Amino acid sequence: MSNRTFTMIKPDATEKGYTGAILEKINAAGFRIAAIKMLHLSAEKAGEFYAVHKERPFYGELVEFMSRGPITAAILEKENAVEDFRKLIGATNPAQAAEGTIRKLYAASVGENAIHGSDSDENARIEGDFFFSKLEQF
Repeated sequence: MSNRTFTMIKPDATEKGYTGAILEKINAAGFRIAAIKMLHLSAEKAGEFYAVHKERPFYGELVEFMSRGPITAAILEKENAVEDFRKLIGATNPAQAAEGTIRKLYAASVGENAIHGSDSDENARIEGDFFFSKLEQF
């Protein structure tokens, strides 16, 4: 078990002005921000990040969505970070997400679900290293 996870506030939440409110919920849940930046992914970089889904039917739509506007990428730290963060963000489908979770509050649909959270310690490390050099992680 690791004490770090990775997240991205997605373009839909950024466009709607939810970034500050989402970061506030993350801080209130006891996560420390170990790295953070806002950027606009190119389609190439979004495709590289989501390469694991390349064979899935939604891949092209996902890449288009993730490259349509700015995102906020962050590495978060807390004991049991991956599992606790997955609980905080809620189910991928906001209609099935628990009350008070980030997706219940800020997501519009399965496709536009406001936020990404790593699903394992290994993926948290890989995803964090995709966006941040070691010099940018504190």
